[in-house]
Amino acid sequence: MKKTLISLTLLGLLSGCSLDGDDGQAGKQGEQGVQGEAGKTGETGEKGPQGDTGTQGQQGETGVTMTGTLSAQLVGRAVLNVESPEGAAEIVAYHAPSQRIFALDSSGDNPQIAVIPTTQIDAAKLIKNNEGVVTNTNLNVAQTIAVNEVVAADANSLAIHGDMLAVAMARATGQTGFVLVYNIAAEQPQLLKTVEVGYLPDMVTFNQDGSKILVANEGEPAGDYSVDPQGSIAIIDINDGQVAEQATLLGFEAFNNQQAQLQAQGVVFANPTGRTIKGQEINTSVAMDLEPEYVTVSKDNRYAYVSLQENNALAIVDLSDNSLTIKGLGYKDWGNWSMDASDKDGGINLRKYPGLYGMYQPDSIAAYDWLGANFIVTANEGDGREYFFPAASEAECTANGGLDFDEDDGCLAYTDEIRAKDLTLAASFTDVNNDNDDLGRLKVTTVMGDEDNDGQYERLYTYGARSFSIWDQRGTRVFDSGDEIVRITTALHGEQFNNDEDTNEGDTRSDAKGAEPEALALGQIGERTYAFIGLERMGSILVYDITNPFNVTFTTYLINRGLEEGADISGDLAPEGMVFVSAEHSPINTPLLIVGNEISGSIAIWSLTQK
Repeated sequence: MKKTLISLTLLGLLSGCSLDGDDGQAGKQGEQGVQGEAGKTGETGEKGPQGDTGTQGQQGETGVTMTGTLSAQLVGRAVLNVESPEGAAEIVAYHAPSQRIFALDSSGDNPQIAVIPTTQIDAAKLIKNNEGVVTNTNLNVAQTIAVNEVVAADANSLAIHGDMLAVAMARATGQTGFVLVYNIAAEQPQLLKTVEVGYLPDMVTFNQDGSKILVANEGEPAGDYSVDPQGSIAIIDINDGQVAEQATLLGFEAFNNQQAQLQAQGVVFANPTGRTIKGQEINTSVAMDLEPEYVTVSKDNRYAYVSLQENNALAIVDLSDNSLTIKGLGYKDWGNWSMDASDKDGGINLRKYPGLYGMYQPDSIAAYDWLGANFIVTANEGDGREYFFPAASEAECTANGGLDFDEDDGCLAYTDEIRAKDLTLAASFTDVNNDNDDLGRLKVTTVMGDEDNDGQYERLYTYGARSFSIWDQRGTRVFDSGDEIVRITTALHGEQFNNDEDTNEGDTRSDAKGAEPEALALGQIGERTYAFIGLERMGSILVYDITNPFNVTFTTYLINRGLEEGADISGDLAPEGMVFVSAEHSPINTPLLIVGNEISGSIAIWSLTQK
């Protein structure tokens, strides 16, 4: 694969990694103490002329990989719905007893679950193209489960515990969704129960011992805000293998009078309250605004942690009494870290921006423990709000309270997203150009930053933190990867950094959340705990050793995607869901990372080896 390596010395502080080639004998690593406070980052120097790229070592089976204490090899691959693969392999789960992958295929009109045996994995059958990217397959779908025939709805998520498969099914806005529970012990799955849950079930998981199914019901509004159902968390009990007939729903009505307090701790509320849309005056409560996205459960089964992505918050459920707490995640100060804020600035331009803050807004989250304490890992993707309703003309749009008309999208009912150049910045923003070449191109929110309501923004808040973080059980941040994602991807991919997931044109996502860390999985190999962070736009995966949350180190970088400018895009695009498989349950006796890639509709299986 053709790669441009820029400023590779930037990675020296990460873990002394090198491109995958023939590895020398590593010296014994000494014990590292608790990490101290980070010093102030120096100013980024001007980029000098690029030298010739040196000779790369012999490439391993993984494609391009940065390797520290862990190496990886792409050993299995399948593509669902080859003719129209987008959306065909978003979420994946693994059934250890039968060594089968269950993948959610939402690419067609009738959502289904594809079942893929892994017992015949043969890495030798995978073939690379002239860029070094694997594009063929060595795994096939053996059967499908027609979940749409049980409930006519969209399949959003699935999870497996033991011999039970749970599938989240979301109906139209304003209609409650369902969770389908199957017994998959036999080759032919058996439907056990259909349980009604809340509005728009978006993610489903089991607790650690399989005694509960937990569901994040997002409860998004209709495009015209004619309906804005409340988000909630559903809990389905399982006793002696028997699934409860009804779910317990936990809503957020108790927080309706606490919006000011929540905002003070970093919870974000973005909605059109006070406006009239299609003749209806909008009044959005806290319970309506909070939108659960993703659920994880602590190892001791005591707590469920739920990401409220658009709200920049976590909901914490004490499962002993189902009590709820909401923790705002605060903001990341981009005056301390470097980012590229524009897709129109001609390439890599990393700099700090005092006065600019990132809303963490995690998508996927996962829990683990260290020394008996719970910690939560978050992939800080970011997300704004934008809603449209049908309209035939600009006049019809305006008459119904719309903000803007687009022939393709219709009438814009609401958005909190704007480019910084369309705002008036206060004098405190010095040494920046509020235009397309600099900060002005960045997408920011309109709901915060004008501190004194004078029409000038003293602060700017952008979507996501372009990082992953670790939080303690109280919701206090103990680690953030800072700007390592953009430094790693610029060093490895050069001008192809911040690429999009369906084109080969670098820098295209710099103005909007960068590489977008979205997918997340944790796995233990030996005595070490690893976090796998999938970058939706780049199509790559970063691996960090997070065993000690106060001493986190970058370990390995995985990618199977073509990035040659002007070439057809190829490989695995947009990792959406991932699952770790231990060596004990692996068909090839090594730990595996199974990745569902949304745009390419591909399932990639990486074999992991600890050095």
